[in-house]
Amino acid sequence: MTNLRDAAMTSKAWPFEEARRVLKRYAKKDPEKGYVLFETGYGPSGLPHIGTFGEVGRTTMVRRAFEVISDIPTKLLCFSDDMDGMRKIPGNVPDPAALEPFMQKPLTAVPDPFGTHGSFGDHMNARLNNFLDTFGFEYEFASSTEYYQSGKMDAILLKAAEQYDAVMAIMLKSLREERRQTYSIFLPISPTTGQVLYVPMKEVTKDGQITFEDVDGTDVTLPITGGNCKLQWKPDFGARWAALGVDFEMYGKDHATNTPIYDGICRVLGGRAPEHFTYELFLDADGHKISKTSGNGLSIDEWLTYAATESLSYFMYQKPKTAKRMHFDVIPKAVDEYHQQLRAYADQDNKARLNNPVFHIHGHNVPASDMVVPFAMLLNLASVSGAEDKATLWGFIQRYAPEASAEKNPQMDQAAGFAVRYYNDFVQPTKVYRAPTDQERAAMTDLVARLKDWDGGLDAEALQSMVFAVGKAHDFDPLRGWFTALYEVLLGASQGPRFGGFIALYGVDETIALITQKLAD
Repeated sequence: MTNLRDAAMTSKAWPFEEARRVLKRYAKKDPEKGYVLFETGYGPSGLPHIGTFGEVGRTTMVRRAFEVISDIPTKLLCFSDDMDGMRKIPGNVPDPAALEPFMQKPLTAVPDPFGTHGSFGDHMNARLNNFLDTFGFEYEFASSTEYYQSGKMDAILLKAAEQYDAVMAIMLKSLREERRQTYSIFLPISPTTGQVLYVPMKEVTKDGQITFEDVDGTDVTLPITGGNCKLQWKPDFGARWAALGVDFEMYGKDHATNTPIYDGICRVLGGRAPEHFTYELFLDADGHKISKTSGNGLSIDEWLTYAATESLSYFMYQKPKTAKRMHFDVIPKAVDEYHQQLRAYADQDNKARLNNPVFHIHGHNVPASDMVVPFAMLLNLASVSGAEDKATLWGFIQRYAPEASAEKNPQMDQAAGFAVRYYNDFVQPTKVYRAPTDQERAAMTDLVARLKDWDGGLDAEALQSMVFAVGKAHDFDPLRGWFTALYEVLLGASQGPRFGGFIALYGVDETIALITQKLAD
């Protein structure tokens, strides 16, 4: 473990870089609260989504890295802003009209349209917990409503009243003149309607009394404690950091301009601003920002329809500060690269292991890969074999790797099912074959002749060398043009696997028949 810790202290993997910044906060003494607190936030007005997975997953990677370099206990708190008012009715709920009377009420005061929980907020929180549990995240859940109503936020609210002018000064700098006239950091809950009110304060006393105009036009004075009000979302960010002693929180680039506001409020309220990490947002296939509202890009359910969770974690690990396109075409690459890293991990030393993404996905329990055939190769196999189910693929896989089986290679078996589904949904509808040129036809005819004389078995490397030699013999320059021709003429794709490996998997006789058929077509 000492060697591992030494390696971690110099690792350039981004989770360790972030973990060392957190550790530096406690270079002289451990935290008074007894643990280091990592936090993520969740807006329960909508379902957990791929961004939720990414934020909790990446935070877990930093937390795991911290636990390698320090013995200080850690916690991950997933905080739900369920006291926010319902600003719009989700389109995917039964009988949305029934929710109209509850507009602007806290989400935990809105009836559950699904009829399974005490409120809409409770329902969505349950969905979040189930979502996080499904992926095995270790966390503690926190409800904004429970924190405000139980008094856990009272001390920080009273501090905010005491420092009202200072907190308001931070906020007003960021607002347009019109908004400044009505802005307050406090959002009272109307005693008349139960709605979250966005109204100016007529008075804020140092001991925590606020006076405002209620919806019926009367002036009301309430204590800010005990769940009578909540903080606006930007002040709430900073106040929560101060109240809980948050040490690390990450958020998307769209929050980046607010960081000085969050930090400033946290400090005014007597806290120490946490270490924060701003990640880039995901883009769709056309380079547009992925949005829950517009529904572009991939959902987590869509990714997991075609690949295992670990491949998504691998994608999340890669270059979090770089905007990446997230669409269906990235899935095969993520799957194969993840398994490449699994295979490499077994023979790596501690330094290399800590820079390997699979350590940050699995921690000390990195599994072995049982993928005897790459996912991209399975897709091509599904293409030429017309596979309707994974059993068809297994017929080819077991000829190539007789010792493999669905029972002994569960990752391989799962990937075969994913490959058939992915091929039928995305590859098959877009396949475009072309006729060979005269040069390509001559080379493919030569390849068929050499395959008919082949006596080297299913040695993928030897087959690859033979295919390479055919291309050289027919003067392809650059040589990749020969392989591109094979993919486009035989597989209907612009790129593909190492062709020698494909022949080994598909079979020599089957490849001869495939080429012969395409030349005849």
